Amino acid sequence: MLRPYDLLENVLLEVEKGVRNGVNGDVLSAKFTLSERHLRRLFKFAFKQSIAGYIRSRKLAASLEDLLKTDSNILHIALDYGFEYEHTYIRAFKREFGITPGDLRKTGKTVKIKPPLYLLDENNLPDGVLFGPDIVMVQKFHVIGKRYSIPLSAPTAFGPEMGIKFWENERKLIKSTVNPNVYIGISKNIEDGHTDYLTSIQVKTIENIPQGLCAEIFETSLCARFRYIGKLHYYELNRNTARALYSTIWDFFSKDKSGYTLTEKMLRFEKVDTRLYDGTYCQMEWYAPIQEKPKNVRKCLSLPDYYCD
Repeated sequence: MLRPYDLLENVLLEVEKGVRNGVNGDVLSAKFTLSERHLRRLFKFAFKQSIAGYIRSRKLAASLEDLLKTDSNILHIALDYGFEYEHTYIRAFKREFGITPGDLRKTGKTVKIKPPLYLLDENNLPDGVLFGPDIVMVQKFHVIGKRYSIPLSAPTAFGPEMGIKFWENERKLIKSTVNPNVYIGISKNIEDGHTDYLTSIQVKTIENIPQGLCAEIFETSLCARFRYIGKLHYYELNRNTARALYSTIWDFFSKDKSGYTLTEKMLRFEKVDTRLYDGTYCQMEWYAPIQEKPKNVRKCLSLPDYYCD
């Protein structure tokens, strides 16, 4: 089984190699021994677009070479790039570029293409791949769960073990859940060598809290969202994984190119949709409230002075 980074990198390479050879989701899933459904989910989670749409865009972009540099007729070009009919190619082409292939040849209009996707070294983690951040507005939500004070000196598996225990036991006591398949772990108040950690699930209301559990409200916040794909089961997530993930995230915010900083309260949460695991790769999201850096402390990275605020 390939590491997530290697899998996604190889998928992107196969798309580029296969634009003239009928590459599609079925071909790729067979090559990498994944279900086509799971490959679609992974690709959408990683790159925020469908794999079918990406392949179509790359085929259309590649077809411009033949369209504009040769006299090949449009039917032959359509067939060369895996479109079954000429009108199918023309329709997809117009949707992509806002003009038909024939009109593009006549007018010499400049069109914008979708470039190939690629992964950066900073996306690469030992057993996973990290994407982001996306800057998102998270609306207020309520959770009920079990709270723990975890010393930083605790065994590596302590936090994940508490999450598993909650998911298999206390979760079943909670009524009126919003997303019954989604685990939410909320961390806050990192001080005195302890992390306050709430294993929880989202609920419609914080009334009728089961004995021994507690509620938390996450207020509407501007957040940085990172997406992680790992070569392990959710139950195998541990502090070593988290340490590599957080190190990459902190590095982003410490760089001058980031226009944001983490809020002082340092409340954050991870979100795991358990339906997305199919026995091969897990997926999770990590959110942290942020605020814009004051303009007078931003640095203009290798840009002319007139680009600065």
